[in-house]
Amino acid sequence: MNTELDFEKRYRLIREIIETVVLTVLMFAIINLAVQNYDVSGPSMEPSLHNQERIMVDKVSYFFHEPARGDVIVFHAPPAPTENYVKRIIGIPGDTVAVNGITVTVNGTTLKEIYVDPAMQGNPNPPTNQTLLKDQYFVMGDDRRNSSDSRVWGFVPRGNIIGRAALVYLMSRQCLRTFIQQIRPRRLNQVHK
Repeated sequence: MNTELDFEKRYRLIREIIETVVLTVLMFAIINLAVQNYDVSGPSMEPSLHNQERIMVDKVSYFFHEPARGDVIVFHAPPAPTENYVKRIIGIPGDTVAVNGITVTVNGTTLKEIYVDPAMQGNPNPPTNQTLLKDQYFVMGDDRRNSSDSRVWGFVPRGNIIGRAALVYLMSRQCLRTFIQQIRPRRLNQVHK
């Protein structure tokens, strides 16, 4: 009788170990297909994203809906297909995008770009007025003076888009210091009221 119990206990233990390993591998595969981590390299998306921050990119949501204006995306860069860029979508297929100096218009409407710091405005490029065809996206960095984007090399094909930047999970030291300095007085005021 003890031999049967010992065999059954061993069998259960081995079965549980195998199930745990299989589930772990399966979860790892699913997570890697759905999200991916990227490092922000350079200042082109400041003040929204800072150099050396890490972002998590959602690679699944664009299977259910198309990229939208204002989305921050990661994509294979048309001028350097082995590199990945992170930029904000300004124009989607069918839009007419015009950039003249620091004024950006989409379909005749001037954009109110609250994500662009006025101190980082600038456009060393000649004026552009382009209509996007099917599967073409016009992207720009939030730091307009320091961004290699659609103003320079043209549109991003839909097939180049990897996914939407969903989460910043490792802030740069500079950004963390600024965040703490802004939060600390608010919390102290709330505590002492």
